[in-house]
Amino acid sequence: MHRIVNVVGVGGSSRPGSTAEQALRVVLDAAEQRGASVQLIAGPALAMPLYDPRHGATAPQARRLLSAIAGADGIVLASPAYHGGISGLVKNALDHVEELREDIRPYFSERPVGCVAVAQGWQGAVSTLAALRDVTHSLRGWPTPLGAAINTSTPCFSPAGDCKDPHVQEHLEAIAAQVVEFATMRVLAASRTEIAR
Repeated sequence: MHRIVNVVGVGGSSRPGSTAEQALRVVLDAAEQRGASVQLIAGPALAMPLYDPRHGATAPQARRLLSAIAGADGIVLASPAYHGGISGLVKNALDHVEELREDIRPYFSERPVGCVAVAQGWQGAVSTLAALRDVTHSLRGWPTPLGAAINTSTPCFSPAGDCKDPHVQEHLEAIAAQVVEFATMRVLAASRTEIAR
């Protein structure tokens, strides 16, 4: 029997319960329903000093983030659009991943990465989604075929965090399915390689 895959969600904004965080929670809930173990790093947990490669990751939040990503089999990134791109909070967290350059699986290597972007309009959502996918490529991750650009000009989530838009819910669940499926395939392939040795 193969082990449960670990999926880490990173994103949101400095405002707890932001729309990006709500979308991220929907993806992680769907991943958990598919048998994954999930971990959320959002909001205040992303508030860390600006990344400086001369000093590394010294803040406890940064060390927690790096530990979670190093142990992840799959990753989900979610960012609000800030002037057409990834928010500074999320980008700074992703910059800290440089500290995993010497890891056994450097950066996001060998991991599927689901990407979710939210904005008050399609232009910002789509450009931010493209930026998240570009960063994922730069960090050697495998962006899932499906990403989500969510237009929040019409509210998609209830105050409790439930998705009110069936189309958005379906997209977020599909991202979860792709992350879990790809991560599971990778874990099984690695297990077979170990057995063959």
